[in-house]
Amino acid sequence: MTTDQLSMTFAALADPTRRAILERLAQGEATVNELAEPFSLSLPTVSKHLKVLQQAGLVSQSRRAQWRPCRLEAAPLHDIANWVEDYRRFWTESYDRLDDYLQELQAQGKEQKR
Repeated sequence: MTTDQLSMTFAALADPTRRAILERLAQGEATVNELAEPFSLSLPTVSKHLKVLQQAGLVSQSRRAQWRPCRLEAAPLHDIANWVEDYRRFWTESYDRLDDYLQELQAQGKEQKR
C-alpha cells in the first residue's frame, strides 16, 4: 500500500512526542541522547519515533565520526501549510459572508424600529 506524503506527514505529527522532537530540532541539530533527555522514554522508543519522522521526511540523520546528529527537514511542513491555507481561505470567505448577512439583518432591524 502506498501512502501519499501529506498523509505520512500528518500521521507523524499525530503524536505529541514526535511534535516535541520536531520543536527541539527547530532549535538546531541534536543527537538521539539529547532528544531523549526531556522524556521518560527509553532510547529505543525515541529511535522508533525518529524512524517515523524520518519516513515522513521530517527528520534526517547524518554521520560525523561517532556522532549521528538529527536535523529538521521542514519541506513537508510547508506542504501541510499549503494544504491548510486552502481551508483557511474557505473559512475566511465563509465568515465574511456571515458578517455581511449579520450586517444586513442588523440594518433590517433598524429599519423596522423606525
